[in-house]
Amino acid sequence: MNEQRRQVLQMLAEGKITAEEAERLIDALARQEPESPPGAASRQKPRPKYLRFVMHDSSGAEGPTRINIRVPLQLLRAGVRLASFIPPQALAKANAELTKAGVPIDLAELKPKDLEDLIDQLDEVTVDLDDPDTKMQVFCE
Repeated sequence: MNEQRRQVLQMLAEGKITAEEAERLIDALARQEPESPPGAASRQKPRPKYLRFVMHDSSGAEGPTRINIRVPLQLLRAGVRLASFIPPQALAKANAELTKAGVPIDLAELKPKDLEDLIDQLDEVTVDLDDPDTKMQVFCE
């Protein structure tokens, strides 16, 4: 076991991090490991199962705030497929409401291939919130 993994497990044992945080850290360490030597069987990247949104806000007077949302990607995939069953009149109304709310998306243009391309490209994205005490991460796992 390498030193970094041991440190993550030690933090978990001391209660400094949760089991989910330890799992994410160990997964991140696995992604950073050097590639296997030439001739070795290549390991295919596992297909992500969840879209995760994590926010840490330490600016509050009542203590830090933590938001951790995990959305199954199967739910997103099913939603994209279900959009094709929405009647055109309802689709036009939904698109108008989304545009009015500041989300200019045409639901008729959503295709399963587009979602898969997005998932493939969304390795780990950090979203800046213009607040030094707040950090937001969006990533697939």
